[in-house]
Amino acid sequence: MRTYADKNELKEEVLKSYKKYIAEFNDIPENLKDFKIDEVDRTPAENLAYQVGWTTLVLKWESDELNGLEVKTPSDAFKWNQLGALYQHFTDTYAILTIKELTNLLNDNVHAICNMIDLMGDDVLFQPHMRKWADEATKTAVWEVYKFIHINTVAPFGTFRTKIRKWKKIALKQ
Repeated sequence: MRTYADKNELKEEVLKSYKKYIAEFNDIPENLKDFKIDEVDRTPAENLAYQVGWTTLVLKWESDELNGLEVKTPSDAFKWNQLGALYQHFTDTYAILTIKELTNLLNDNVHAICNMIDLMGDDVLFQPHMRKWADEATKTAVWEVYKFIHINTVAPFGTFRTKIRKWKKIALKQ
């Protein structure tokens, strides 16, 4: 997994990967947001819903912990062995929205995560055992907070950008 020199480098990478990812949706017509093709596992709406869902959870984990609440990862309703059901929940909850609404939600979440990064010291981001939610999310591995931010922003923005580009290449040709 990628490492970062400091919180500014992490934040810059989040924003850079997000900017590339979200730009892919600018030319997708609303009437095709739910168009399925065999070669790609998610529609544009499902692709965005996944990103909105995970970024919302990261923000909730941090907010709950700061408010003294018990944090349940990945969510109050789902366990780690129920990720398929969690993804379906993301689709059911968010994919009904328009592309514009989804991109606005994701934009708000990404900027909130950047603000969250700004409020954390490098020690909180890069040292282990600084957040209960990060410790309790893994049973055996020790993960620092930055790793959760990375795998829920930078990594999927890259992977899902590839998927939406493939979807566009096929779907927008038809």
